Amino acid sequence: MLRLCLALLATAQLGCSAPSAGPPPPGAQCIEHDCFSVVWGRGVFSEAGRLCAASGGHLMTVRSTVAADAISLLVPRPGGAASLGIGLQLPQDQQCPEPGRRLRGFRWVTGDESTDYANWKPGDPSCGPQCVAVAPDLLWEAKQCDSEADGFLCEYNYPGTCPKLSPGAGLVVTYTTPFGVRDSDLLALPPQSTASAPGLGVELVCQEHSSGGWRWSSASRGAWHCQLENGGCEQSCQWDGGSPRCACPQGEQLEQDGRGCSSLCANAPCEHFCTPDTGNFTCICSEGYELAGDGVHCKDIDECEATPGVCEQVCTNTDGGFHCECHPGYEMVDGKCEDVLDCEEGKCEYKCEDVPGPPYSCSCFDGFIIHPENPHKCARFCNQTECPADCDPHTLDSCYCPDGFILNEGDRCQDVDECEQGYCDQLCTNEPGHYRCHCQEGYVLSDQRTCSPEEESSGETEPYPKTVAPTRAPPKADSLHPGALIGISMGILATLLALLAILYHLVKKHCPARGTMDYKCSKSTEKEVVLQQVTPRCPSASQKL
Repeated sequence: MLRLCLALLATAQLGCSAPSAGPPPPGAQCIEHDCFSVVWGRGVFSEAGRLCAASGGHLMTVRSTVAADAISLLVPRPGGAASLGIGLQLPQDQQCPEPGRRLRGFRWVTGDESTDYANWKPGDPSCGPQCVAVAPDLLWEAKQCDSEADGFLCEYNYPGTCPKLSPGAGLVVTYTTPFGVRDSDLLALPPQSTASAPGLGVELVCQEHSSGGWRWSSASRGAWHCQLENGGCEQSCQWDGGSPRCACPQGEQLEQDGRGCSSLCANAPCEHFCTPDTGNFTCICSEGYELAGDGVHCKDIDECEATPGVCEQVCTNTDGGFHCECHPGYEMVDGKCEDVLDCEEGKCEYKCEDVPGPPYSCSCFDGFIIHPENPHKCARFCNQTECPADCDPHTLDSCYCPDGFILNEGDRCQDVDECEQGYCDQLCTNEPGHYRCHCQEGYVLSDQRTCSPEEESSGETEPYPKTVAPTRAPPKADSLHPGALIGISMGILATLLALLAILYHLVKKHCPARGTMDYKCSKSTEKEVVLQQVTPRCPSASQKL
C-alpha cells in the first residue's frame, strides 16, 4: 500500500511542469513513522551530518525498497547530474571495503549493518575513508568522505504521524514540518507539523490525542469549519446559527476539546457496571448483588435468606451467589439431595434397612437380638423357656444355644433353672436365660448373690425391693433333688436312685451323715450341671456298711 501511494505521488509529479533552472526546492516525504527530506547544496559528508542532526534527524538509511522509492520522489528525474549523500560509510578502523558482503563492510550512521536492500554501482571500490552517495540513476557509489556531493538526504523518526487532510474542491492546505519543509503534497505529517487553510481561516497542529494516536487539533475549543476534515468532530459537525458545532450520538457526551465524544459512563464511579441514560448514567450490579443506597456501590444478596427454600436442604451464602449442600447421609445428584444407600456397603450382619438421613437400621432374624457391644452384629436370644437351637445347616451336629440354655435331645434349647442350683444366698427368681437374686426382709444384696443385714450394709448397694415374690426358694443343704440327674439314661437313673436310697438308710442309722449336691457354673457365659458325690463319714474307719 505504501509503495502504491508513492507511485501515485510520483505519477502526479511527472505530470507537472519541469522545474526552472537552479537547484530544486527542499522536499520531504513521510512513510508511516519515518520522514525523509532532501537538502540541496554542495558540501562534504561530515558537514551534512551536522545539518541533519540540527533539525532532529540523521543522514538517511536506505534499508528497504520502500525507502528507495521515497528517494525516487525526492531526487531529480533520471538524466540529471545530482549526487545525494546518504548515511552509509566505512568504519574508521577499516581501510578497504569488502565486496563479498552485502553492505561491503560499510555501516549505517546508526552504528549497525541491518538491511533488506542494497543497490551498489558496479566497479571496484577504492580504499581509504569512504562514504556513500546516491547517483541520479539511484545506484549507490562510494566516494571519499572529504569530497563534496550536490545535496544530502536526511531521515527523521517519530512515534506517529497525522494523515493528510482532505479540504475539498478549490481549497489548498499548506503543511510545515518540524524540520522546516513546507509543502502541500505530503502523504503524512509528523507530530508538531502545522496545516494552514487560509481560505477557511483554519490553522491546525498535529498532536497526540488523549485516547491515543495522533490527530489534527486546533488551539481553540470546539469545531472548526465543517468543510475541512469534518470540523475535527469525532462524530458529526453541524452548523448552529452560522457557527460550526460538534454533536455526539445519544448516550455519549462531548469531551473537553469540544470535538471528541465519550460515553456518559466514561468517568462514572459505578462499582460494577454503568449504562448510559438520557443525559446521565445509571449504575447496575452483577448477578447476585444489588445496588446500595448511594446508587454507586453494590452489596451482596443473601439468597438463602431472600429466597427460602432455594436449596432442598442446606443453603450457604457466598459472595455474589449461594451454594446448596445436603445433610449427612445424603448426596447431591443433579441438583437434588438423594439418600445414600448405606445398606449397599454391607455394614449389617443380618438385615439392613435404609432410613432417611445418615443412620441406617440393622435388624436380626427371629431368635436373635442386636449385639449389646456391636450394633452391626446379632446375638442369639430367647425369651421363652424353650427355643430352637442355632444349627449349622451343613453340619447337623453343630448346634448352639444362647447363654442360660442347654441343648437337649434334638435341636431345642432348654432354659437352665439357676435357682435350683443354689446360686442365690436367700431368694431367687428364674427368668429365661438368666436369674435374679433377692433378699428377705431386713437384708440387702451386698453383691449379685449374697445378702447381708441392713445394718451391716455400707449403703453403697441399693437394697432389692422387699415386695418381690420369688418363684422358688433355694434348695436345703440336707436334701437331694432328682432334677440334678438330667441327661442320665433312665436305666442308670433307676439303679443309682436305688443305691442312694439304701446308702441313705444305712448312714442315717449309724451316723448323722450329710450329703450335698452342688451345681456350679464354670463360666459366666456357659452353665453346666455337675453332680458331686460325698462319701459318708463313720465313727470308725474299720466299720463296714
